[in-house]
Amino acid sequence: MGHFSSMFNGLAKSFTIRKVKSNGSGDGREAAEAMAKDAKKNEMILRSSGCVNVDGSKNFASVFSRRGEKGVNQDCCIVWEEFGCQADMTFCGIFDGHGQWGHFVAKKVRESMATSLLCNWQETLAQCSLDPDIDLESEKKHQRFNMWKHSYLKTCAVVDQELEQHRKIDSFYSGTTALTIVRQGDQIFVANVGDSRAVLATTADDGSLVQVQLTVDFKPNLPQETERILQCGGRVFCLDDEPGVHRVWQPDAESPGLAMSRAFGDYCVKNFGLISVPEVTQRHLTSEDQFVILATDGVWDVISNQEAVQIVSSTPDRAKAAKRLVQSAVHAWKRKRKGIATDDISAICLFFHSSPQSQQVHAVSTPK
Repeated sequence: MGHFSSMFNGLAKSFTIRKVKSNGSGDGREAAEAMAKDAKKNEMILRSSGCVNVDGSKNFASVFSRRGEKGVNQDCCIVWEEFGCQADMTFCGIFDGHGQWGHFVAKKVRESMATSLLCNWQETLAQCSLDPDIDLESEKKHQRFNMWKHSYLKTCAVVDQELEQHRKIDSFYSGTTALTIVRQGDQIFVANVGDSRAVLATTADDGSLVQVQLTVDFKPNLPQETERILQCGGRVFCLDDEPGVHRVWQPDAESPGLAMSRAFGDYCVKNFGLISVPEVTQRHLTSEDQFVILATDGVWDVISNQEAVQIVSSTPDRAKAAKRLVQSAVHAWKRKRKGIATDDISAICLFFHSSPQSQQVHAVSTPK
């Protein structure tokens, strides 16, 4: 089984080092949390604005978050280099909370998501390695995606259930989106719950950088989302003073008015069509792919995908790429949405290649 066998052995060794028994998912979660603590101690985890560049890694991550004009910043982020003690793995996540308890919900999901995903992926990998009917090596790409998708689906279900049962966080009328990616060698796996967005910058044949949107903005007016909500008894409509902004409402109440159709928390409408099921996709990375941007809707409401790629690629210092993108979004808000309070705005820019290649300023094609 080659690569998969060595990967599993490495993970098993990591879990054993922490003297955690492997006879239950709770123990696996404890081991994952111990690994997270070690990663934080070794400066491999970033949970605030800044940058991550572990020695020897080709990845370089720039992170920046800015509070809007509506109160406390309900956005939060995480970058974890050498995710699960795997040298070729990086985990990134961006979370956009909403509601009175939204900032608490976002941070709770951020902390739970990474460790739960790592635990579930390790368990899935172990099960597949022991299944005689699965040839991991001959079907490596297909099996790898299936393992991550299974792990993500299980993780999101568990995280949402734990959040509902949390005694100190009231998430009945509060929730969060969650956009996360795992880079594993030359593959990236993307899982999206909500309306944050991932955009890839790749080099076209003419040498210019072009955008590739990797995720769907899960808004209530998407046909498949509207259909599900209506079938469950929920309602979707715009307020008179917000034409074009579709929101999710309870059957018999003018609440909560969510502007996304998928989220963690928000249990007031979980029986009426809101779900926390992620869309999981993958992409094979090539030498043409330069970086990926993960950002909350505060960016995408006022900046196009191609504009974002241009802003990031033209920033001489990669460490300041996310900050420059966020600042550009703030200026765009003030220009395009006068009189409307600026949203919280956050971004992660994950560069795939070590310098100097990734620090080149590429020509960017003009949006049509």
